[in-house]
Amino acid sequence: MGRVFAIVGPSGVGKDTLMAEAAKSLPALHLARRVITRPAEAGGEPFESVTEDEFHTRRAAGAFALHWQAHGLYYGIPAQIDTVLAEGRDVLFNGSRAILAAAQARYPGLSVLNVTARPETLAARLAARGRESRADIVARLARAGHDLPLGLNVREISNDGPLDRAVAQLVAALQPVRV
Repeated sequence: MGRVFAIVGPSGVGKDTLMAEAAKSLPALHLARRVITRPAEAGGEPFESVTEDEFHTRRAAGAFALHWQAHGLYYGIPAQIDTVLAEGRDVLFNGSRAILAAAQARYPGLSVLNVTARPETLAARLAARGRESRADIVARLARAGHDLPLGLNVREISNDGPLDRAVAQLVAALQPVRV
């Protein structure tokens, strides 16, 4: 059975960049592609854009292993990850801190990779991607420091310095535990 890793952290911390870079070093790693009710032209991470109606239809049909609402959008992790896990491959998904308890209930061996960065780093990254207004950026920064639920297996990854250093931390966290 494969292992499940949730990568979490505030908007603009670089989760998707880290995931893409880690996958280059770990080709067997499955990166779960999120389904989001965001227009495809909004850019950013690789995701599947759907309407709210399509999202709700899929959710009702059991198409998502995990799902949540944040920032006025709906997000889903496809249930296909269960097949990938059964094949013995590890899965890494970009998740919300708010769904970690539900994720751990579904996947008891869940490991959480909490990516952090200084507020000024986050503000600059959010402004550079051009998806949010100044007010939206301020609101996202206000939510950046929320605590994680207790009882999780959490590893902190700092993404304030050089990208290769943060990628090395992530790749190390994804390595099997040797006994």
